[in-house]
Amino acid sequence: MTRTPAPKKTAAPKKSTAGKALEVATKPVEALERALDPLTTAIKRATTKQKVEPAATPAKAALPVSPLAVPFPELPPIAGVQLATGRAGFYKTERDDLLVMRFARGTSAAGVFTRHGIGSAPVDWCRKHLEMTKGADVRALVVNAGCANSFTGKPGGDAVRRVASAVAKRFDCRQRDVMVASTGVIGVLLDDAKITHRLPDVEAKLADDGWAGAARAIMTTDTFPKGAYAEAMIDGEKVRIAGICKGSGMIAPDMATMLAFVATDAAISPTALQTLASLYTRTTFNCVTVDGDRSTNDTLLLFATGQSGAPNISRAGDKRLADFREKLEAVLLDLALQLVRDGEGASKFVKINVTGAETPASARKIARTIAESPLVKTAFAGEDANWGRIVMAVGRADEPIDRDRVKVQFGPLVAAQDGLISPTYDEAKMSAYMKNQELEVSVDVGVGRGTASVWTCDLTKQYVAINGDYRS
Repeated sequence: MTRTPAPKKTAAPKKSTAGKALEVATKPVEALERALDPLTTAIKRATTKQKVEPAATPAKAALPVSPLAVPFPELPPIAGVQLATGRAGFYKTERDDLLVMRFARGTSAAGVFTRHGIGSAPVDWCRKHLEMTKGADVRALVVNAGCANSFTGKPGGDAVRRVASAVAKRFDCRQRDVMVASTGVIGVLLDDAKITHRLPDVEAKLADDGWAGAARAIMTTDTFPKGAYAEAMIDGEKVRIAGICKGSGMIAPDMATMLAFVATDAAISPTALQTLASLYTRTTFNCVTVDGDRSTNDTLLLFATGQSGAPNISRAGDKRLADFREKLEAVLLDLALQLVRDGEGASKFVKINVTGAETPASARKIARTIAESPLVKTAFAGEDANWGRIVMAVGRADEPIDRDRVKVQFGPLVAAQDGLISPTYDEAKMSAYMKNQELEVSVDVGVGRGTASVWTCDLTKQYVAINGDYRS
């Protein structure tokens, strides 16, 4: 997540947790429900012998783990990927805030980035050099938490270049083969020396296994580390897909604050990999929202090392990729939904379904309007089945609807239909349903066959507390 820095005359901003957090109720964590219908064979998260990892201690006091948190899964090594973390010092407390990943020669890469008008120096660097190299032979990734290096002009770009140059020298590759990402406070220039001085120590710790530490190192106001894993078959050969992400507030991706890094040992051409990354971003990261605010630093990077022994695939539509495509989408969706589960101050995980729209794009806009309405989100927080607020949001989406055919449901309970309150409406049943941690709202707008689903969370007093106290 990214924020605006404090004016110079005020105390220096505390870069404790720059991004995503939650207050917890003492409710048990419920299992992640099947979210996207096409993913009927999506991976299941192992929940035995696992514990939710606590957040790194911030400068003030540790934020409690989200009541919606899910366990960090077992992520085995991915052939051709080495990881290590270290403390660069962007935070005042003892915590790792630097991640370095090294990839085997010949690794393909693809990226999807924020379309935010401000953007950031790391996003500019990755976009430029992926276009230059066509995603071929990317050798490294460097990520820092605690400083977004956004809205920092040419000095910010120079800082990124120096980081990439230092890594390239150590890894015997070109600057353009090094990807970078940052998350933290907007408007603060990256002190690249903090990274480059730590590179020898971090390089010495590079290992094949280290996903859990990597997920923790990139956290800002996240309250739990986020990871996902799947195995797929390509022409009879097993391949692995592992990914991590961070994000808690300033979440309404449109790229693709959030960062996501996914690696596979499959052999896939850069062109095919880019097609897959762009395609599945639409149905995963672009279908979640916490607060409606897009980050300047949103980044998804996908790497394919080609070390599995599976045949090289050059086309995204190759039938041999069928299982891989399904599992990749499942991993991305799993990560995206964890962002919502860690929404700052969230206590409710909500799926919004829209049907009967003129087009899928229209359905998606209506669903997002509902999901991002402060009035709707605060009703969720208050466990109030206020279907009138849902109808309000549907109307202000400015998309084609038939008012006299609109139907609103909370779970299986019909609240309104045919332009009126439902004759079967039962306030007691509605109130009981709203006490669930996981909710589903379905709306049919009665004009076509377009459908869409968006995932969101509620808006609580803790969201205001976290963001009102962010820099003070």
